[in-house]
Amino acid sequence: MNNTVIVTGGAGFIGSHVADAFLAAGYSVAVIDNLHSGDVANVNPQARFYHADIRDAEALECIFAAEQPALVSHQAALADVRQSLQCPDLYAEVNIIGTIRVLEAARRHGAHKVIFASTGGAIYGETDRIPTPEDTDAHPLDFYGLSKLVGEHYLSSYKHNYGLDYCALRYGNVYGPRQNAKGEAGVVAIFATRMLRGEQATINGDGRQTRDFVYVGDVARANVLAATKGSGVYNIGTGVSADINAVFSHLARITEYALPEVHGPAKPGEVRRSCLDPSRARCELGWEPSVTLEEGLMRTARSFTR
Repeated sequence: MNNTVIVTGGAGFIGSHVADAFLAAGYSVAVIDNLHSGDVANVNPQARFYHADIRDAEALECIFAAEQPALVSHQAALADVRQSLQCPDLYAEVNIIGTIRVLEAARRHGAHKVIFASTGGAIYGETDRIPTPEDTDAHPLDFYGLSKLVGEHYLSSYKHNYGLDYCALRYGNVYGPRQNAKGEAGVVAIFATRMLRGEQATINGDGRQTRDFVYVGDVARANVLAATKGSGVYNIGTGVSADINAVFSHLARITEYALPEVHGPAKPGEVRRSCLDPSRARCELGWEPSVTLEEGLMRTARSFTR
């Protein structure tokens, strides 16, 4: 039985952990990445690496023909909320057209399932349903969240028309080792890096905005479980929210940061509250988070000192 999985974006922060998890579970893994935000140093030496862009249909055709994957874990994307507001056409090109190219290659070469990295942090918009379940209407406030919602609709249509199964995993705010403090960075990586350097770490706005922080190792494990279980949309979060001020305080204590807390202006396009209900993933995928925020922040800060 073919157990090959292609991981797009597999040189990136989340994608490289996903590739590692599939390798640890006994899969044969091929990684596709254009290295826009990824690093070839993140690619596990047991994986086969292809330097290619998901928008390049000809390159995908060659890779999928060679690998004949049973499964695709589609992690490649642009994922910066503020950049998406400045470059909506680019986000449509990469996150929507790129996803269609991946789905077409998967369909043509007989893959039976696609696991799609979606977003729970941006797709729901502002909602009073906290923690938020999957049946909540999606009203993304930015073009990143919108592009992921469109991708989910394409997945559903490919399943209906071609029988290509899928799991769309709506990630919370993912953090952990290998997260880059530049580009499409999360607040944990930015804070930890600056604190460890003794530089000023600035909180955007009043810091009371809440997020569902989920450790990258737990996210990777969800991808492996989704390979053989479930179909449809799943929140991958903890069901517990933490505000940015609390994350700042935790990391300041862990890193022995001595500078005072400083606040800057709030950023446009960001939701005020985000917390995901992971009940469906627990029931249908057998997944639940295993790393607490305190432990995850300690692991992350420790990884940045190596």
